[in-house]
Amino acid sequence: MATSGYKLNFNQDFTSISVLDGKDGFRIFSINNSDKVEEIYARESPHIILIERLFNSSLVVKVTAEKPNCLQMLHFKKNQNICHCAYGSNILSIRMNRTRLIVCLADSIHIHDIRDMKMLHQIENIAPNELGLCTLSLNSHLAYPISSTSGELRIFNATKLKPSITIKAHESRLSALNFSPSGQLLATASERGTVIRVFCVKNGQRVQEFRRGTMRCVRIASLVFSIHGYFLGATSNTETVHIFKIDEKAVIMALEAEALQAAKIAAAKQLEKAEKHSSHCTDDAKSETAVETAPTDTTVISTSPSSGWSDYLSKTVSSYLLPTQVSDVLAQDRAFATVVLAQPGMRHICGITYVQKELKVLIASEEGFLYIHDFNKERGGVCKLQAVHDLRGALDGVVELNLHDSLNKMSTDSLDKETSPRHVPTINVAGSAPVDSSLQITATTSSTNLCSATDGKGKKSTAPRCIMENPEQVADNSYAGILKGQREANTLTADSDKFRKLCDAIDTPTKLYDECQFPPMAIAARD
Repeated sequence: MATSGYKLNFNQDFTSISVLDGKDGFRIFSINNSDKVEEIYARESPHIILIERLFNSSLVVKVTAEKPNCLQMLHFKKNQNICHCAYGSNILSIRMNRTRLIVCLADSIHIHDIRDMKMLHQIENIAPNELGLCTLSLNSHLAYPISSTSGELRIFNATKLKPSITIKAHESRLSALNFSPSGQLLATASERGTVIRVFCVKNGQRVQEFRRGTMRCVRIASLVFSIHGYFLGATSNTETVHIFKIDEKAVIMALEAEALQAAKIAAAKQLEKAEKHSSHCTDDAKSETAVETAPTDTTVISTSPSSGWSDYLSKTVSSYLLPTQVSDVLAQDRAFATVVLAQPGMRHICGITYVQKELKVLIASEEGFLYIHDFNKERGGVCKLQAVHDLRGALDGVVELNLHDSLNKMSTDSLDKETSPRHVPTINVAGSAPVDSSLQITATTSSTNLCSATDGKGKKSTAPRCIMENPEQVADNSYAGILKGQREANTLTADSDKFRKLCDAIDTPTKLYDECQFPPMAIAARD
């Protein structure tokens, strides 16, 4: 079925959605009301293939078709390009939280500190990952496939920069995976699409298993937990969106199993230590020493019929650590709730979040529409369609709806601009001088392609390069800028300028930059 080619993407907490049209540019909408989805930004920037927004901040990361191996960071409310990074191959996906930025390539993954874009770690020699499949939790756990033939994945701690555990989630290759908001659970689906599994991140134990269906294999497009983590939504190329309910008792059992397993290991170590100590005694004294020196908690691993409570703990640990014995109990043949789509066969993404204190199911389709459904978290069932929002539309230069300049004035100005394909539109922020967002590179790269990093021997390097853009100071009429005064840019302060711009874009809510916030000071400074 022919589609319009729109790519839609929710931010991390489902409070906004980005609409990407490869021909015209991108738009950002705020989702604060079921009846009204407000456009907060639009920019004419053709041939964008990837875009991500960090929560409700002003930081937007994008990748263009002209430079598919270059990541560009934009402060969209100030219309300023902060910096960009060049990699050795095309960027397939980008994941962000408030401390880390992950760039996934076909054969490697790069971990950056989002506050200064320094590369902290590089995971190399991974299995071919043509889809750029990876997911990042809010507490910086990273999951990615490590096999091109089976559904085996690895969880990597992006805070401590070391691998955690390996999970064989499915027999066939993975097609989707996602963390819960708390970071305790990981949901996975394979290329067959019939089984969706949920694992405990700490010990890799299978917590729950859902069966979407057995009659046909489908392609899972997205897996997403609800904002509180109690439900799991799955979209595919079929006409139905399935919503499953997470068993809280199963999650508690998995977490307790980890504690019990840790106690079992500690008890085994204590018993081994006691046996080594008793080896220096005579045969008669050896048995006495073993009994006297062994700690009381060693009974956790005892198999004596008279062990009582310890025997119960041991059996409990064994049952927790054998998920195959309880998988039949935890498997569910039916979804808790469903959503019937109007246009099956298209790619849809799902979000389950609160809108005006009511739990809603948000479904965005590649045709450019956002569907909002009611969701009964007590009874489930078929979700009723409440509202439909058309997110399509022609872009006209740069439109910032919360600026004080009228929309009509900006539309008139856009007609007078040149129609050159490389022209970057300008924006007048609350009476300040127009800012040209054309790229200005501080490094001497006139004879070097920005998107191909090479070392001194002419050999291709896999290390990314982060380059500062817009080194010239932009007129800052904010209260803080007026108090500090304007200073000249130089190469020594380039890194600090980048850090300041990144922090300014990441902060939520964003810092004040509109001079109308302080009219007396701003007018005096401007005059």
